[in-house]
Amino acid sequence: MFERGYKTWCEQISLRLRVELGVRSSDPLDSWKLAEYLNVEVKTTGQFSALSREDRLQLEQDDSWSAVTLEVPGRKVVILKDSNSPGRKSSDLTHELAHQLLDHKANGIGVSMGGHLMVHAFSREEEDQANWLSACLLLPRPALLHIKKLFRDDAEAARVYKVSVAMLKYRLGVTGVTYQLRRTNT
Repeated sequence: MFERGYKTWCEQISLRLRVELGVRSSDPLDSWKLAEYLNVEVKTTGQFSALSREDRLQLEQDDSWSAVTLEVPGRKVVILKDSNSPGRKSSDLTHELAHQLLDHKANGIGVSMGGHLMVHAFSREEEDQANWLSACLLLPRPALLHIKKLFRDDAEAARVYKVSVAMLKYRLGVTGVTYQLRRTNT
């Protein structure tokens, strides 16, 4: 469960960042521009030319990770799986940026199912916080209202907003937008 006021704070930070980026509250958010604004470098596994084809394929097929943030002296780098869909990459990147915005610190190192050494995770509470904030960043309430007025097809709206249909439906449900619009249209 979140602290009282956390969900409201997430909506507010999403809207504030959009203002700072020059993006309307109802427009899609470009996760890469947000990363640039936060001074976080973004790379995909396909950009590591020193990796052998076999190593890259193993990283891409390892289901135990989708994105990771590395902190190197003076900068932060998010690495995303190149094989993921644009919506998944956007969501993964925004999730990693949410950890940065929340000032979360990784709590150690782990080994993936594929035997890769990985920066190990955050606490369950921190993951939940980052999940909620990243969803708000991508789909704040004004964007959801705009989507329901403009798009007839959830798949098309998800493509435009670079999110999954599942995330769009989830946000429409948890924010009450679907219920609100259903009540006003009856």
